Formats: sequence, structure tokens, C-alpha cells
Amino acid sequence: MTAMWKAEWVDPRSTALLVIDVQQGFANQHSRGIIPAVVRLVEGWQAAGAPVVLSRFHNKPGSPYETITGWTRLRTAEEQALVAELAPFVNDAAAVIEKAQSSVFTSEGAEIIRTSGWTDLVLCGIDTDACVYDSAVAAYQSGYRPWIVTDACASSGGAQYHDAALLLAARNIGTSQLITSEIVLSRISGAQGAQT
Repeated sequence: MTAMWKAEWVDPRSTALLVIDVQQGFANQHSRGIIPAVVRLVEGWQAAGAPVVLSRFHNKPGSPYETITGWTRLRTAEEQALVAELAPFVNDAAAVIEKAQSSVFTSEGAEIIRTSGWTDLVLCGIDTDACVYDSAVAAYQSGYRPWIVTDACASSGGAQYHDAALLLAARNIGTSQLITSEIVLSRISGAQGAQT
């Protein structure tokens, strides 16, 4: 019940949609299915006149991903590119955060979020178990209210990692912060009507 009440109070002026790392290199058979839900969220957010932020991950040579785990993907321009379905939204985005870490709370990202005056951050994207989860926890620890859109997130590693991340998110940031795109879109469009 708490999630419904809080989600009804979505103010387009203080709530940003963070679309995290929906990139060619993360889109595969496990994660590609969420792209239509992500696009619907972006379209609904922009229709409400609310800010959309896109992030793009770069795995630089010598990164911890390479030196500790041996992971060397997301190096080429093709892998780093946002999926084609998001290309039409880049120019109207409030920001595009380029990052070499999982969380969007880089120095630049944290500054954008702080100076924009947002209080709530709605997160979707890939991977639920890495960049989305880490960004949600960083938001929570920085005093922002994070919302994870469960059906607009996925793990390129498979459903078990997505589910595990949501289980941890429920424990660490609260079950009321896990919502569906249907609820979010109904609240942002309702908020839009209240603003006009």
C-alpha cells in the first residue's frame, strides 16, 4: 500500500528517469526483451515534461573489471552505443552520463543530480544486478529516493541475477521502492494532468 501512495506522488519537476546502460554490448537474449518497456517509460516521461537521463558505460583498459575479473567487453564504439531504439531520445535528454563505473553517481553524475534539484530517481536499464542496483543504492545512500522499475530492468547474465538483485534491493532500499512501469506511467501521466 505504501508503494502505491508514494508512487502516486510523482512530481515531474523533482523526479528524473535514469535509463541505465541500455547499450548494444549489454543487449542480449536475456536483456533485450525490456527495451520496449524502457522506450515506453522514456516516451511517457518526455510527454509529462519530466527529465530523462541516459547513461553509457565504458570499460577502459586497466579497469578493475579487466584487472580483477578479466572482463574486457564494452570497449568498442559499437558495444558502447545505446540501442537503436533509444537514439531518437538522446537530443532531448536532460543529460547523458558517460561512466567508467557501475553507478551513475560519478562526480559528473552526482553534480547533475544535485544541481537539478531532483528528490526522486526512477531507475531502469541493464544490468539489474550491477549498474541499476549500484545506482539505486548510491542514490539511497546520498539521500535521494530511488525507485526500481522491475519490468524495465534486466540482467544480461540471466533472470537469476535480475531476481537476486531485486531481492537485495527489497532488503536494502525497501520493497516499496520496487514498482512496475504500468504504475510509474499512470502516476507520471496523472502528475502531468495535475500540473496543467
